[in-house]
Formats: sequence, C-alpha cells, structure tokens
Amino acid sequence: MTILITGGAGYIGSHTCVELLNAGYEIVVLDNLSNSKIDSLDRIREITKKNLKFYQTDLLNKGQLKTIFSENDIEAVIHFAGLKAVGESVLIPLHYYHNNITGTLILCEVMEEFGVNKMVFSSSATVYGIQEQVPLSENLPLQATNPYGRTKLMIEEILHDVYISNKNWCIAMLRYFNPVGAHSSGRIGEDPNGIPNNLVPYITQVAVGKLSELNVFGNDYTTHDGTGVRDYIHVLDLAAGHLKALEKVMTTSGVSAYNLGTGRGYSVMDMIHAFEKVTDRKIPYRIIDRRPGDIGISYADPTKAQRELNWIAQKGLEEMCSDSWRWQSNYPNGYEIDNKEQKEQKELNVIR
Repeated sequence: MTILITGGAGYIGSHTCVELLNAGYEIVVLDNLSNSKIDSLDRIREITKKNLKFYQTDLLNKGQLKTIFSENDIEAVIHFAGLKAVGESVLIPLHYYHNNITGTLILCEVMEEFGVNKMVFSSSATVYGIQEQVPLSENLPLQATNPYGRTKLMIEEILHDVYISNKNWCIAMLRYFNPVGAHSSGRIGEDPNGIPNNLVPYITQVAVGKLSELNVFGNDYTTHDGTGVRDYIHVLDLAAGHLKALEKVMTTSGVSAYNLGTGRGYSVMDMIHAFEKVTDRKIPYRIIDRRPGDIGISYADPTKAQRELNWIAQKGLEEMCSDSWRWQSNYPNGYEIDNKEQKEQKELNVIR
C-alpha cells in the first residue's frame, strides 16, 4: 500500500514518515523544501532501514502532481504541505490563501482524476479562534482569527463539500495543537528557516546559544502567570495519530474532524522553567507586545480521537523537553550539508 505524503520532509511530516515506514507502508514524499531540508529524508531512511521515493515539487504544479500519481499506485494521501506561520500570514495573507487553498484544490482534483479518495488532512486548532470555554471540543463553532487559521478552516469546508459531492471519499481532518519534541534518536527534529515562529525551537536555540534571548509575546493574558497557555503535544504522539487516522480512512467513508492534543495546557513560563530543568541552563527572555491574532488559552478535548481512532497521547512534558533538547544540542544548526560532494549526492536522490 503506497501513501503519498505532501510536505513529508518537514517537521511533522518526517516523523509521520518514520511511523508509516515502521508500520509497513510504502511512501512517496512530495515537498518543495521551502521550509524543510532534504537531509531529513536520508535520516528517515537511516532510522527505519527502509527506502522512500521523493519528488521535489509543489502542489501548485498540477502537471508534476499528475506525473506522481501516474508513476505510483497511490491509495491514500496524508496532506501536510502548506505555509504555517500565524504572524507571517497576517503580513502576507494573499500568499497564504493562494498557496494553502489553491494547492489543496489542485491536490483534490488530481486525486479525483486518479480515483484516490482517502485523505488525512493536517488542520489546526487555530480554526477554533477565540472561545469562551476550554477545553476545545470538535463541536464548537469555528471562527479563525488570522489568515493561516482561515486557510485551514476554508480547506475543512472544501473537504466537506468534496465528500457531499462524492460519498466514496473518506477524510480525517486532524486539528492538532502545539507539536514539540523530536525523534528519540535525536536524528530528526524541527529545523525552521530563520528565526523560529514557534516557542520550543526558539527556546532550544536560546539554550544552545544560537539566539541570545527568547521573546515572550505578552504577559497580560488571564492565565496563572499572564503568559499564553497552549496544549503541547509530542511530535511522536502526533505521528501516531496520523497512522490511526489513516487506518480509519482506509476502511470507511465520511468526513470528520479530530483534536490531537494532550488535554492539558502549559504557559510560556511553564515551558521555560521545564527547559531550564532539563538543560540545566538559564533561558534569558524579555516580555514584548502580543502578536496579532494570538489568543490567551488553548487546549484540547481529545476524547473523540480516543473514542473513534483509539489514540491517546502518551508522552509528558519532561520527555517533550528532553527530546527537543537532544535534537538541538546534537545539531545546533539543524540539518546541514557538510560539503559539495554530499550535496551533489543528495541531489541525485531527488526525482524531478
């Protein structure tokens, strides 16, 4: 059984590739490498002792996407590919709408053309926007507060309409919360381009000395210490959730959303203190203004995923922090190509 993984060289995608290969699936990875590194794919092969096929292309390239489906017997798609930074989406919303929504439309068109109607979609808890209650359950009204979140919400609505038009489709939309951690080997992890948009890689880069201090965006939220509270989930738990969702879509039809989170919230200061304990280092920080579109408290009600996918998060805060630190301390500059010979060899592994 061959699964196409769009955005499979990225942070969550790469860990999900490991999960699927270890479970016996054959996988084809599509990634334009705009916010990922080809090195992650070699390390996936190293960890799993299994091979994968990789195409460096973009979902906006419909012709290349059709070639991928023509050359491979694809039975389902796990769709990660998309731009994902809340703050950046506020600055360049048209780019986010075009990339995320148009790319998904093209993907669905090609899937229909080739008779592939099983999808696991990478959605986000940002679709909930600002709610008066927590934890957040799947039946709450959706009201995204930033362009990134709105692209995820619009895609969810599109996928509902796709199913209404063709009841053979089965789609699991995974609304996950705040992924952290890395593979326990320390060989793959989160390697953002430039200054990190997410809290944990920012903390680890400060701890390793790559950045001088952490910016804490606001300390006037109605939380126990004034800083924002989020539901942090280990990336390996998240990857396992994608495998469970894939198993479900392969055996049924319909469209449904699932929260993937731990059901517990930690503040920014909680995370700083946890990392200080794990690393035995002080994490310098400064308080600055809130970011546009940010909310105060967000954590999941994960009971639907437990009930319908037989999935539950297993890893706690200390393991999230220690695995993140193992990756960052082993590879302070993330994925690197050491010399020209290695770069040329890696380029030979890309199907264009």
